[in-house]
Amino acid sequence: MIHKILTITGILLFSFAFTTSSNLPTTLDSNTEAPASAALASDEIETFSEKVATVYGEFAENSASMPALNVFERAMTGYSKLEEKGKVDNQLLTVIDFGLSSTTKRMWILDMTTKNVVFHTYVSHGKNTGGEFATKFSNTVNSLQSSLGFYVTGKTYYGKNGLSLYLDGQEKGFNHNARKRYVVIHGADYAEPSFIDRIGRLGRSYGCPAVPNTIAKTLIERIKGESVIYIHKEDKNYLENSQLLNS
Repeated sequence: MIHKILTITGILLFSFAFTTSSNLPTTLDSNTEAPASAALASDEIETFSEKVATVYGEFAENSASMPALNVFERAMTGYSKLEEKGKVDNQLLTVIDFGLSSTTKRMWILDMTTKNVVFHTYVSHGKNTGGEFATKFSNTVNSLQSSLGFYVTGKTYYGKNGLSLYLDGQEKGFNHNARKRYVVIHGADYAEPSFIDRIGRLGRSYGCPAVPNTIAKTLIERIKGESVIYIHKEDKNYLENSQLLNS
């Protein structure tokens, strides 16, 4: 009897000795699923980037000028999120690149349905934002500075600058005071290219993205009614803390 027990015990020990780790479940390690999750996130980012590149190419085929691809991708990021929230009724995306000189056309209005640039023009920045280049930004009342980020256009009204367009800032801390500050789109003689010829740079506003008087009415009528505006600058604080770019 003792001999049989020892034999059975030996067989069991032999079996356990040759049960390798490859046959055991590995789900006890909480890190085992991380690579798959990381790969999925990476795939999603690549898919969006690929989509943006495709749309950018379609615009480029139809237009002589476009904002830089990295600026366009950021604009598309916020536009997509605002569209998902139901805040876009007029499918136009306006991109203003305040990283460029005020002597250049740095405003593009993009028709997201036809993939055409419907306006490419000059636009001013705030008096206290800089001279030829925009360097300082604020969301504070009476700062006379421009504000970065995403806006949705509202209704029009007639003020001291003629036909003007209300803007609703979508980013708390960066531009949510736009209405309170009367940061609107309006026409201005100091936004005309002839002003650049005389002064050497575009004129400046009280914080509004002012456009040339000669096209202001047509431009405003086109983008009013819940279209998206993105005002860009390679500003570390904004790029790192914008919820529409990073959420």
